[in-house]
This record gives sequence, structure tokens and C-alpha cells, in this order.
Amino acid sequence: MIMKRILALSLAIATVFGPVQPAFADAARIKDIASLQAGRENQLIGYGLVVGLQGSGDSLRSSPFTEQSMRAMLQNLGISTQGGQSSAKNLAAVMVTANLPPFASPGSRIDVNVSSLGDATSLRGGTLVMTSLSGADGQIYAVAQGAVVVSGFQAQGAAATLTEGVTTSGRVPNGAIIERELPSKFKDGVNLVLQLRNPDFSTAQRMADAVNMFASQRYGGPVAEARDSQEVIISKPRQADLTRLMAEIENLIVQTDTPAKVVINERTGTIVIGADVKVSRVAVSYGTLTVQVTETPQVIQPEPFSRGETAVQEQTDIMAMKDGGQVAILNGPDLRTLVAGLNSIGVKPDGVIAILQGIKSAGALQAELVLQ
Repeated sequence: MIMKRILALSLAIATVFGPVQPAFADAARIKDIASLQAGRENQLIGYGLVVGLQGSGDSLRSSPFTEQSMRAMLQNLGISTQGGQSSAKNLAAVMVTANLPPFASPGSRIDVNVSSLGDATSLRGGTLVMTSLSGADGQIYAVAQGAVVVSGFQAQGAAATLTEGVTTSGRVPNGAIIERELPSKFKDGVNLVLQLRNPDFSTAQRMADAVNMFASQRYGGPVAEARDSQEVIISKPRQADLTRLMAEIENLIVQTDTPAKVVINERTGTIVIGADVKVSRVAVSYGTLTVQVTETPQVIQPEPFSRGETAVQEQTDIMAMKDGGQVAILNGPDLRTLVAGLNSIGVKPDGVIAILQGIKSAGALQAELVLQ
């Protein structure tokens, strides 16, 4: 009885989500390696004011646009602003940015980022007043307002200042309310366009094959085609719904493939070596040259009861030392062998960077070398 229930449950899962596929070492779900073209985000931007700062806002003389914005806001609220200039430093002009999620509906909330425009020193404790956020088409899609959360802090005394993080930018969690949805509708389309986050022809073709294998069992024929290394087009079957079709195929397992790369960041000494990187048999010698310059000035005193003057005689010692110089043979048919060979030379990350660049110049590195 238990085996029959397990068999029935397996058939139900295969009917809803397609056949269960084996998991590979580099396997991933389609939703993790590709995104829906119709489901991309849209950027929003707006200009606003942050009020309630504790003397850390814009100086109105150095930032005249802040005072103009304050007067315009007060006039819209029915308050007369005629008179002399204000010297308050409890408000700051800011740029407000946000990303409008795909398929966002009116009434839902999103986070916004706030960044200072003037000479404000900190936005901590401020409140963003009502700010409209527009898209690239000039239409208003959201309105933002709320307390600004700043992660950094600043402590200042008479002779020293301590700053941790950035105090002139912050975030308003769930600070914007969406007022208008995007004009496009998901179900109005006739197909699905999936874009690989890491373009690769092999991965794109395997994704199309996995979708076609599932569609042949579910809908009676193939529906996917790999257009290039990034896009896979999935046609909508007549009897299928786009939402259900996307929910069914996004959990299919695909074995991913990536080109062999070695990424080097010379500023931080970071080295990232891909799993498929191979090195042909090559001999490597690495030696470091250290030059030490020592200044030991000597003070020369004149003889007693003489008219001589005290003088300083410069004395410089220069010493050059060369370390290393051992020759090692590298033959990296796989990642583990390559890393073990590099570690056997006993050099620091900057030395490994120089070695990898030399191996690439010699034509022995079977991978793309990316310098950041």
C-alpha cells in the first residue's frame, strides 16, 4: 500500500512539473540561470527634500537650489515665503532612485535609495517628504516618503573627526507606493523569451533541449529554440497558459557550461580560477628582488675652542636581496593540480598574478585572462 502511494505521488509530480531529471555537479534550475525578458525591472528617479536633520543639512547659501525647493514646497502648502533668506541647516536636497519590479501592481511598496545633492554632512535622522518617482518615459509610477535609514555615522570634535561608512546616502525601506502599473501585460504575449545571465551557446542549447523534452511529454511537441548564446524562445502551445507554462519550465534542471576564465584583480590581489582552466606543461621560475635603503646621518662636532660649526654628514646604505629563483614544472590538467603547482612555488598572490600573466603570454594557459 505504501509503495502504491509513493508511485502515485511520483506520477502526480511528473504530471505537474515534468519528469524528474538527474542532478549534475554543475546543474541548476532554469530560474537560477535565466531571466524572463518581459519580467525585467525598470528604473525610477525623483528629486526631493529630506527634513528634520540636526544641523547637518545643506547650507542654503552654498546650495541655492535647496532654498528654492523649500520655498516652492511651502508655497504649494499655502504658506507665504516672502522675506529674507533662511539660515536653517535642517534640510537637504536629495536624489531618490528605485527599481520598479516586474509585474508590480498599484498599492504595493518598494524600497528607495536617497543620496545628497548639496553639501550636507549627514542624512541621519531625516525624513524624506513626498517625492514623485518617474520612469524613462516621464510618467510618474511611484510616490516616496518616510524616514531615512543611514548605516554610517560621523563623530566630530574640536580637533578630530571620525567617519564610518557613508552618511550622505541612505535608504527608505518600503518607502515608495506604486501608483501606476506598466502598460505591458504578461499574458498578452505569444511566447516566452528567456535570457541567460551568463551567455553560453552550450547552456542555451541544453536549456532548449530540456524544455523540449518536457513539452513533448506534456504538450505533444517541441516548443523551445535557442536563438543565440543568450536568448531561448519558447512558443506558447495552444492549450497552455503562459503563467502556468513559465511555472512548469522554470524548475527544470539544466547542466550549465561556462568558458574557462582566470579573473585577476591587481589592486586587491584577488585571483579567481575557473574549474575548467588548464595549463600546458611549462617550467616557471620566480624570484623577488628587494632593495633596502637605509639613511644614517652622522652629526660632526667641531674641535673644542675652534670656530667650526656643527655639521650633518649624510650616510646612505643600499642593500639588494634576491629571494626565490627555484624552478618548478607546472602541468595543470585540472584545477586542483594547477593550484597545488602554484602553491609549491611558495609565492604571494602578487607573484601568482605575475606567473599567470607570464604563462598566458607563453601560450600555455588554456583560458581567458580577465584583468580588473
